[in-house]
Amino acid sequence: MPENKKQQYLCIKRPPRKDFADSMTDDEAEIMSVHFAYMKQLLADGVLIMAGPVTTGEFGVSVFEAESDEAAKEIVYNDPAVAIGLMTPEIYPYRVSLLRK
Repeated sequence: MPENKKQQYLCIKRPPRKDFADSMTDDEAEIMSVHFAYMKQLLADGVLIMAGPVTTGEFGVSVFEAESDEAAKEIVYNDPAVAIGLMTPEIYPYRVSLLRK
């Protein structure tokens, strides 16, 4: 039986306002701290390939692996910043074609 291959996904997470990085409240900063810890755990678990914000702060990008579209949605919607409604996600099937080593 063939081995199940994980699919790759690209996720864009948009904050509630364009100047979010410079204007977040203490409560928002706490949520983003928990979000960062969640992303670090995904990396440690071998799920996350890469992640980070665009330097303008308007959105963040991540590339990760999941077994299915449903599993990808679960990963994204379990992010504390998404679950609480602070970040709005967009998820796309993706394939890393070139990667610098």
